[in-house]
Amino acid sequence: MKLNSKLFDSIRVSGKGSVKREAAVQTCQWKGCEKPGLHKAPMGRGRDNEYYRFCLDHVRQYNQGYNYFDGMSDVEVDEFRKDALTGHRPTWKAGANAWAHGTRDGARTAEAAERVAASARSAPRKNRSSRTATSSYRRELKPLERKAFQTLDLADDAQKDDIKARFKDLVKLHHPDANGGDSRSEEKLREIIQAYNYLKQSGLA
Repeated sequence: MKLNSKLFDSIRVSGKGSVKREAAVQTCQWKGCEKPGLHKAPMGRGRDNEYYRFCLDHVRQYNQGYNYFDGMSDVEVDEFRKDALTGHRPTWKAGANAWAHGTRDGARTAEAAERVAASARSAPRKNRSSRTATSSYRRELKPLERKAFQTLDLADDAQKDDIKARFKDLVKLHHPDANGGDSRSEEKLREIIQAYNYLKQSGLA
């Protein structure tokens, strides 16, 4: 190979490019810190895809106090959780279009629901009180329910308030925005949301 080959020229050019990239590294944005800001930290809700640049020590300190849901009510957090299951894309219930147009099946469904509600109102008081008395009893957990409790790091006898509080804490901890977009945090968050939704559908949360 000749020394004036184009391959040597390309190698030298790429070397210059790497020097430029190193020079472009931003300084840590923590006040008074002059270390390289190699780690991204989210600026907060409403400023998606905008990040601070911190060194390793300061990005850890920032993430410990970061709360994506700061200022949101419980209702807003629940809505965010539901939307997260579909990637925040709009959804609709099956058959909603047919019911909206007042089709026959939709009318029948509404009539059936009204009949069930009327029979519940006219049921003897004794039956209703017995249902209330037995509602506090928890049946034996199914395997998937027990696994959902383990995913949320809860004991099998955890109550609804405990489950909801732990869910909110875990969402804040594992949200990708609080972990620099880490894909592992995103996968863990998905498992947490699925476990919580399963417990809600089972009437345990």
